[in-house]
Amino acid sequence: MTLSQIRKLIQDDIEATDQLILSKLSSDVVLINQIGHYIINSGGKRLRPLLVLLSAHACDYQGKHHLTLAAVIEFIHTSTLLHDDVVDESETRRGNQTANEVWGNAASVLVGDFLYSRSFEMMVEPGIMRIMEVMSETTNVIAEGEVLQLLNCHDADTTSERYMEVIHRKTAKLFEAATVLGPILAEKPELESAFASYGRHLGAAFQLIDDALDYMADADQLGKNLGDDLAEGKPTLPLIYVLENGTDEEKSLIRKAIETEGIKLLKEVTSIIQTSGAIQYTQEVATQEAEKAKDALAPLNDSEIKQALLSLADLAVQRNH
Repeated sequence: MTLSQIRKLIQDDIEATDQLILSKLSSDVVLINQIGHYIINSGGKRLRPLLVLLSAHACDYQGKHHLTLAAVIEFIHTSTLLHDDVVDESETRRGNQTANEVWGNAASVLVGDFLYSRSFEMMVEPGIMRIMEVMSETTNVIAEGEVLQLLNCHDADTTSERYMEVIHRKTAKLFEAATVLGPILAEKPELESAFASYGRHLGAAFQLIDDALDYMADADQLGKNLGDDLAEGKPTLPLIYVLENGTDEEKSLIRKAIETEGIKLLKEVTSIIQTSGAIQYTQEVATQEAEKAKDALAPLNDSEIKQALLSLADLAVQRNH
């Protein structure tokens, strides 16, 4: 299935979630409305809320709380983007200026805080303590992942294990939360582990491909400047692969780029990454994660929704932006 075919399966839910997102963004503080609408409407894939909706359908949930929780997941994701862009001093995201570039760091951080607090206000609505447990742990783990990534920046001795730990905390954890909400709402605790595993591995695959695309994609397609990770000194898997497997000359240049020179060496670094097998290796690891995600869905009966979830795992590693 293509992404558009997957969306068509639950089109009514997607439209209802979009309306809910817009209504819950509403605040009598004008700047919150401006920044909130700016980033929410900036062309994101809305993959995480889609996972909430699909997981609820896969578990035959019959209520409406999945719409609220899909909006919650999108708000938490958006708040992390606002905070990320301030920390990373990013100027563009998805082809547009970042909110911090338009309104400044202080406004971006504070509106990110508003989205976090609004999401907690909303997640109380279903009245299910298990949801609060999952979401409070998730936001905590994401924050830890952000700090771990900060510690890894400009550290050329970062191992692949430390890198994967950041991915699992910073990205995969929110995917995991999104998918586990379906069985929680449908009161099917026996399926929680399967859905959590699916989301965790899907999120890891998604981030691995993101990190590969930073050295191989078209900037307009990708929606951000190529080499952003290098400019920020982030030792992602393509770089770590060269540090572990490259020639002495290649290792020296990659180390220099991570530690000090960054974007100045982008051309040389990109050339090394593209000829060393680092891209292919990263894609292979992503594919392994996607296969683990698909394997996790074995307990589910076959259906169009299950096929959609399986297809999303394939799409995560086949995309070019």
